[in-house]
Amino acid sequence: MNQQDKLQGIPEQMARAIAFIWKEAELLDRKDYAAWQDLWSEDGYYVVPIDHATTDFAATLNYAYDNAHMRKIRIERLTSGFAMSAADAAATVRTVSRFVPVHLSDELVEINSAQVIVGYKRQQHTLFVGDVTHRLRFTAQGPKIEQKVIRLINSMDSLNALGFLL
Repeated sequence: MNQQDKLQGIPEQMARAIAFIWKEAELLDRKDYAAWQDLWSEDGYYVVPIDHATTDFAATLNYAYDNAHMRKIRIERLTSGFAMSAADAAATVRTVSRFVPVHLSDELVEINSAQVIVGYKRQQHTLFVGDVTHRLRFTAQGPKIEQKVIRLINSMDSLNALGFLL
């Protein structure tokens, strides 16, 4: 990252994490799931809990609780053309903002943010809004996602149109 790439007044680790999170959002909006999968550590978890307050994801019900194997299966379903939700998947635009550091070190960054996703399908817009926590490990090979938790503000409601990754 050069001087022009730095976000003014933000510690370098946090600026690198924010740039990485924005890149992830762009990959998901482009539906470049193979590149998105490459952003993950082998033992990383993608979590969309139903209970907004839970921290024990393994012991509670989730919309998604994906390790590497489950992410691979989800991506295959989204790209195969055989799943109804994937055959006519919504176009999406993500906005990720309100970055708040939880932990900053040279190797590990945990950061909370707000995410708004607008999905467009069949002449209808759908909003998904949530608090997101990324835990990123910075290695010699580059940053990897160790955990991404998306806490939808309406997670206790009946949700439809979740045919894409959040």
